[in-house]
Amino acid sequence: MVVISLLGSFSTATAKDTKAKTATQTYTQPLQNTTMSLSGQAVETSSYFIKVDYWRMKHATLNLNYQVSQLADRQLSDITVAVNGTKFYSFRPVAQSGLQTKQITIPLRLLRSSNSLKISGQILTRDGKHDYRLAQTPANWLTVDARSNVNCEYTLKQPNANVNSFYDHFSGPDTVVNQQSAIEVPAQASNAELTASMSALAGEARVITTETQQIPVTTLTDRTAQRADYQLIVATYDHLPARFKRHVSAQAVTKQAVIKRYDAQGKHYLIVTAPTGDLLIKAGRYVANAELMQETAHPSETVRADSQTFTSSLNYDGHYQLTTTADRLVGANHQERSYFVSLPVDRNNADGSTIKVALRYAKNLDFRSALATVYINDTAIGSHKLTARRADDDSFTVKLPKGLALGNSFTVRIALDLPVQTAANSTNAQTPWASIEPSSRANIQSAPGNDLLFSNYPNLFLQNSTYDHLAVVRPKTMTLADYRTLSSLFNLIGNYARSNQGQITFYQDRPSQQVLTHDNVIALGTPQQNAFIRALNDKLYFQFDAAGTRLISNEKLSIEPRYGATLGTAQLLRSPYNAKKGLLVITGATPDDAARAAGQISNQKNVAQYTGDAVVVDRDNLHRGYRFKKNKLIDTQVNLSQRVHRNRQLLVYLGIALGIIVILLIAILMLLNKHGVLHRSRRGKPHA
Repeated sequence: MVVISLLGSFSTATAKDTKAKTATQTYTQPLQNTTMSLSGQAVETSSYFIKVDYWRMKHATLNLNYQVSQLADRQLSDITVAVNGTKFYSFRPVAQSGLQTKQITIPLRLLRSSNSLKISGQILTRDGKHDYRLAQTPANWLTVDARSNVNCEYTLKQPNANVNSFYDHFSGPDTVVNQQSAIEVPAQASNAELTASMSALAGEARVITTETQQIPVTTLTDRTAQRADYQLIVATYDHLPARFKRHVSAQAVTKQAVIKRYDAQGKHYLIVTAPTGDLLIKAGRYVANAELMQETAHPSETVRADSQTFTSSLNYDGHYQLTTTADRLVGANHQERSYFVSLPVDRNNADGSTIKVALRYAKNLDFRSALATVYINDTAIGSHKLTARRADDDSFTVKLPKGLALGNSFTVRIALDLPVQTAANSTNAQTPWASIEPSSRANIQSAPGNDLLFSNYPNLFLQNSTYDHLAVVRPKTMTLADYRTLSSLFNLIGNYARSNQGQITFYQDRPSQQVLTHDNVIALGTPQQNAFIRALNDKLYFQFDAAGTRLISNEKLSIEPRYGATLGTAQLLRSPYNAKKGLLVITGATPDDAARAAGQISNQKNVAQYTGDAVVVDRDNLHRGYRFKKNKLIDTQVNLSQRVHRNRQLLVYLGIALGIIVILLIAILMLLNKHGVLHRSRRGKPHA
């Protein structure tokens, strides 16, 4: 979620550009849910959408795509929509089957930067003269389709002269979706310029909300980037074009980096420059720090070698508060709330995790069947009976089943059955209610991810939510396609990296043996561009011919020679320099083919398609995933220690049992010896 601040307006755009930018624009955002089917008389689902603070809102519309039970009585059933806790629209479903669409105008007065949207209602059934309103059956259902969305119409408030205003617009979801943001570096950027630009890109990727659209890193000569309204220029001062040097003097960059705002011809620029590569990388880390960028309420900023640019630390202790305020549910029968829990991306759930739920609830319930149930990703893991005695302060804890795989994020759903004894008790004055208290929390025991597969990518290149010593081996001469490859890689990695304290280092030659042994390595480009990839050819799952111009057949895929010259591939190898490290190779017959392969792992949706360790894609975008390595573990010792930790109680019991067996054996031997059995046995042996 992006929080964007309001910082006035400033523009030196021409009259033509100003008129274009003040025209009404639209931004449509889907609800943050997949298609959901809700059952029961009372149904409810929640989602959220954002309103960017630099939008001058003119209109907001909820396009609700839904379907209700064919047995639902249209005179009894109803659906209500609320935004930020305020109900503003109710309607009855139309008497027709199939998918229905309802356009609902959202009052602008209810909107905030982040908005909760709740869709609730009652789906009641009637059969002829028989009224089944009180019967809860599988026929009471409402399905909210994933294609539901909120459409916003607005005009833009132009950015002012300050750095933070540019930053808000540059990373805004509408700006990114409309491809109006770009990061630009010199045509043949140095390693330091690439490092600084990728740090800045990763910082931006961390805060943007769009799932598939990305901010590109490209060259200053790229005409597409030059058309973008918001351009971030990253270069050492000696590589900075003259048109930008006019705004940053040579004296201004004496022993320091400069971050400078300026506007020209309807375009908005942020220049990041420094006299040395080290200072430029420091400035790139500043740009990657959302807190610092949002606090920079002036047109320029200087960054020195001793400037503190690191992001605030993230202390993971395994405890997640489900709700910060009492979450109240009102109404009889079945009520639910869902909470999203996110682990640090480089960690996974381990055995021993628990969910604690703290409740308060009404005393007019039928406590013979009042119940609270906890679900993890729709799997029930435990229930608790509600009682009148504990109604004012109830709590219970459920354990997650052993071996339950959660991944890096999961949903905790708390379902409450709040029945009443008679229909009379369901009046407004006696409506059943329950409150999920702020002391409710998930206590998650976690362990590092340990799979060298794309199902664990990019986690294996991260540690404590920051880069885990990334060494990027790039072509000596970069093409625009190579920049697209880098953009794809670091948009996703940056989306997961919550801190800018990790290390990224670019190399255009083979790194030293120490670097290859210690770091996680990413290599990109064709074998002809990159000698490092050429030397790795015999280690690749999909290898090149002797000329390095086409992929050849292997045990997984037969490749016709001319077809092999159209393929790109992404491969996760076990590093030949350190068996406990991963090595990612993005390559292809041409730089464009390699960029196409990088696009397959450029966002979470794409990566989720692949569970193996190799991806191949052709120029028709036909893509396939493969699994080559038999042992998927990065570090087998970590897995062994995890198994020992998980089974430590069993090991204790086995140790006790072994001790008892030893004691029994000793006791038996002592008894035999006492009664002379052992002596008689020895006396009875013949002499040699």
